[in-house]
Amino acid sequence: MYSEDIEGTGQMERSGDDVYSKPIRAGKRTYFFDVKATKGNDYYLTITESKRRVEKDGHFAYDKHKIFLYKEDFDKFTEGLQEVIDYIKGNCLKDVPAQEEVKKDTDASFSDVNFEEL
Repeated sequence: MYSEDIEGTGQMERSGDDVYSKPIRAGKRTYFFDVKATKGNDYYLTITESKRRVEKDGHFAYDKHKIFLYKEDFDKFTEGLQEVIDYIKGNCLKDVPAQEEVKKDTDASFSDVNFEEL
């Protein structure tokens, strides 16, 4: 629904066929779940992964990967995605602490540094 803020203006560009958008910020990546409409008012979903990187000249660029998901595939996609997530949670994350157990960085986690003392 919105393109990235490439120029650093704080504004997102909106395209005309967009119905709804849900951005998910996850570390260095942002995922966009966008509902779009065709000319015939048929709806489909685009899932975009966007990762910001710094070019050699210091400018920012974005790597984007997009999936188009059409309504006739929603059920099969949802079932497959849930099956894979359940598999990962049950077989691959046994030794990984739950999200609420992971200590978050707070101001108290860092030391005050006075550069004049260095």
